[in-house]
This record gives sequence, C-alpha cells and structure tokens, in this order.
Amino acid sequence: MRIGHGYDVHRFKADTPLILGGIHIPHTMGLEAHSDGDVLIHAICDAILGAAGRWDIGHHFPDNDMDYAGIDSRILLRRVIADIHQLGWQVANIDSTIIAQQPRLSPFIPQMRELLSEDMHLMIDAVNIKATTTEKLGFTGREEGIAAHAVVLLERDNTL
Repeated sequence: MRIGHGYDVHRFKADTPLILGGIHIPHTMGLEAHSDGDVLIHAICDAILGAAGRWDIGHHFPDNDMDYAGIDSRILLRRVIADIHQLGWQVANIDSTIIAQQPRLSPFIPQMRELLSEDMHLMIDAVNIKATTTEKLGFTGREEGIAAHAVVLLERDNTL
C-alpha cells in the first residue's frame, strides 16, 4: 500500500465557468488555469501520482503544452488512473477537501462523488469529498480563489 497527498489552488477569473469535481458550479467567476481549472481533480491526480511515485500533474500534463489548453480535467484523471493500473496499482480510497468561501458547494458533492467514482472505477463510498471555508481568512476567505487537498491510498491490483 502507498499513500499520496495532493494540493492545488487557482485564482478566480471573470467570464470563466467554475468546474469542480467534473461539474459546472453556478457562480459569478471560474478559475484561471491552462486546463479547466478543476482544483479538486488536480489535487486528486497529484495524490495518485505521488503515491505511485510518478511525479506530479505538471510533469505529465505541462501547462505550456497546447494539447492541454482548456482540457476537461476528468480526461486527465482517467489518464492517471490508466497509468497507475499499468503499473499494477489501484486506488483503494480518496479523501479530499475543497476550500472555498463561496460558492456553497455541499449541494454539488453527491454528483461530484458519483462522477469521480465512475472515472476511477471505485465504489462511491471510496470517494469522499468535503467542503469548508476559512472563516474569511487568507486568499480563499477573501474570495480570491479556491484550493483543494486530497489524500489517496493505493493498493496492489491483485487481478493482474
């Protein structure tokens, strides 16, 4: 078994859709990024890659490569999953936290869990997503952006 941790942050940007956990969240701003800016999926990818000893998301999907400009982060997640499966690993479970003062995210978490569990070939109870604020402290509290943390447990795939 191996444990990995991931973290990502993006600043808010006007006239951009807000995508978190693979879904569009109604909000006045989205996140500035080379891809779709999905900080939750980026943190999960980093946690998985870290646990597998495979560097980080920027190494695999560099932000100076136009092939990834505006890309749906769920595509990146599915590629990361395929990569670790080839190495003989599978995700056992994920615990993640989105840090945002606004918007309120709890109504969207069930759908996020459903999509991400499908993308990672997991039972839904193996994908935990929490959302919290920082009580108006720091850049997230000032509503300048959103951050996410993820912890993943990998285990050897016994079907190989």
